[in-house]
Amino acid sequence: MARSVRTILIGLAFALVLAACDAGDTVDPDEATDPVDDVDGEPDEDDTDDDVDEDEVADDGEDVAGLSIGFAAEPASLDFSTDDGAAIPEALLVNVYEPLVKIDQEGEIVPVLAESYEVSDDNTVYDFYLEEGVTFSNGDPFDADAVAFSIERVQQDWTIGLASQMDIVEDVEVVDDLHARVTLAEPSNNWLFSMTTRIGAMFSPDGVDGLDEQAIGTGPYLVDDFARGDRIDLVRNDDYWGEAPDFNDVTLRYFGDPNALNNAMLADDIDLIGTVQAPEGLSQFEDDDRFEVIEGTSEGQVVLSFNHDREVFEDQRVRQAIRQAIDRESVMETSWGGYGELIGSMVPPTDPWYEDLTDVHPYDPEAAEALLEEAGAGDLELDFRVPNLPYAVNAAQTVQSQLAAVGIDAEIDLLEFPAVWLDEVFTEGDYDMSVINHVEPRDIAQYGNPDFYWAYDNPEVQDLLEEADRGDEETFAENYREVARIISEDAASDWLFLAPNLMVANERVGGVPENNVGEMFDLTVLERT
Repeated sequence: MARSVRTILIGLAFALVLAACDAGDTVDPDEATDPVDDVDGEPDEDDTDDDVDEDEVADDGEDVAGLSIGFAAEPASLDFSTDDGAAIPEALLVNVYEPLVKIDQEGEIVPVLAESYEVSDDNTVYDFYLEEGVTFSNGDPFDADAVAFSIERVQQDWTIGLASQMDIVEDVEVVDDLHARVTLAEPSNNWLFSMTTRIGAMFSPDGVDGLDEQAIGTGPYLVDDFARGDRIDLVRNDDYWGEAPDFNDVTLRYFGDPNALNNAMLADDIDLIGTVQAPEGLSQFEDDDRFEVIEGTSEGQVVLSFNHDREVFEDQRVRQAIRQAIDRESVMETSWGGYGELIGSMVPPTDPWYEDLTDVHPYDPEAAEALLEEAGAGDLELDFRVPNLPYAVNAAQTVQSQLAAVGIDAEIDLLEFPAVWLDEVFTEGDYDMSVINHVEPRDIAQYGNPDFYWAYDNPEVQDLLEEADRGDEETFAENYREVARIISEDAASDWLFLAPNLMVANERVGGVPENNVGEMFDLTVLERT
């Protein structure tokens, strides 16, 4: 018997990049933390249309209101089916491409393109009843055929790692135009949750050519222009089936320097900082009545990753020594001005299976040196390949210094983000250590995937995660809690800290959520004040 529509409480998520960060030119380690002395606060010529007088009135009598948001995380393209990193769904998911279900501001799974849904008692059959009168921006109707096409396309054509979460789907049946039935090969506690991410986005069968440069969705906004490395211009979809958003047009601007991002806000060139990357400058906004500083929680774990395909990391004593050589409080201070929280494993405190594991392998340089000597790993040299993102560079410099104190030479190699880091580290696994902010909810499950870029292969962890996905809610939570402790004690990585959610809004923008959720930066919740 089918259960009625249900909502599932989950931990609040962070919506930044696979790392919420920057994609500027390569940063010199000696200059990474230097303030910018001369920042051009003037908008680019192409951006001048973003600054619209709120008193201007359009022909239809509505106020013409634009919004400009500053980010550091640059999307590599508009195609999140082939390009990894969270900057693309951050911009497009829910805003341009809509899913059947999404995570709302309370952390619940709620319908979007599905007017409602039902789940069988054994968690294997999902019936989605679709909204009527929905069309894609190319004029094609959204119906059950589009649902089947979109899900099957993830299985057949998507190349990013998240696509594997759709492997469990056995069949998609078009019951009628507004009723799609999805059958899973086995019960899953994670599949519906996964449908709130980019893999749940709905596509038109006739709208998937040239996705890197165009986006055809059902959402409240259309992509008007995409200038790689500079901005994405969105305009309101006049044919949108749902409630129109407050802002007629939104420009997402990308800054290669965190101080330039702050300065743009101070100069009123942007209305909202999506993610503060230079928290040491927050006092400028706190002392100015024009601005509101928003500090919330996050699910972004800043991870010092070890490449388990490298022989040196086969020895648990070496991994543990690295963890005990690092003072994570000081890393958090240099990376994000002391904002954030120490966690000890790959679980944020907002998840119900969280356990404080900061006492596992605590900071102890003497113990680290003893472990290295015991492992015969003196004078260790490591290739420390780091994205050229402000927080990552600052964290890497602090880690490098602390490892040097116990005899480990970690040579920092800065890589352009997203293109080079995603290709050479994330895809090819060409590194010893790296550091990045992992923001996808429940991404502890990646420790059960030996093909993930850190190549951690632990059969016990894999079995526990598989059992959790098939089991009841109690089993799910117990197993995830056990996995968190296993990977912490095994020093599978070092979890430096939980990243904060810091934003700054001017007085013109309301409705900014304290905690970002899911993979998207949901523009529909923002209000004109």
